[in-house]
Amino acid sequence: MSKSLAAAVLATLSLVAASSVMAEETPWLVRVRAVHLDTADKSDPVGGVGASDRLTVSNKTIPEFDVSYFFSPNLAAELILTYPQKHDVSLDGTKIGTFKHLPPTLLLQYHFVNSTQFKPYLGAGVNYTTMSKVDLLGGKGGLEHDSFGLALQAGVDYAIDKKWSLNFDVKKVQIRSDVFISGAKVSRVKVDPLMVGVGVGYRF
Repeated sequence: MSKSLAAAVLATLSLVAASSVMAEETPWLVRVRAVHLDTADKSDPVGGVGASDRLTVSNKTIPEFDVSYFFSPNLAAELILTYPQKHDVSLDGTKIGTFKHLPPTLLLQYHFVNSTQFKPYLGAGVNYTTMSKVDLLGGKGGLEHDSFGLALQAGVDYAIDKKWSLNFDVKKVQIRSDVFISGAKVSRVKVDPLMVGVGVGYRF
């Protein structure tokens, strides 16, 4: 066998082996997390400058599901989903009503590739939140229906094997809304939750 033919055979075998490895690891990763939302609880004074009454939104632990697609070993996009979550709203410690919000978030991530089981990553993206079933002050109060904001993320996957992993994740998300009473704006509330989650991931 000539050297050129041997080189061609080796190159072909290398390509087949590489294709086999890629076939074993698809670009899709799904995770399920339990996430605690710690709200920022910052609002403008109700009634304007000089007023002392402020609104707060309750903290909550929620289920979260996300789907990631890897464009390369380093770059991935992650879509984070849950179902509408109900929160209590209080005015200076007194509950004045409730609302539900649905906060899907899309992030672009950079994954640090290394030879260890710990796989850290950073992400940044956008959040779109819809407010629904708002019931404040017996129906007199209201919130904006939509909220757009930035989202930042840091996390780490711990590989159990080629498919399964444990996950720890922290996100800071902008969720804000004007507050209305009888159609008049009386405040602006910043929910802006810090979201700390733990969960499991599966790579198809």
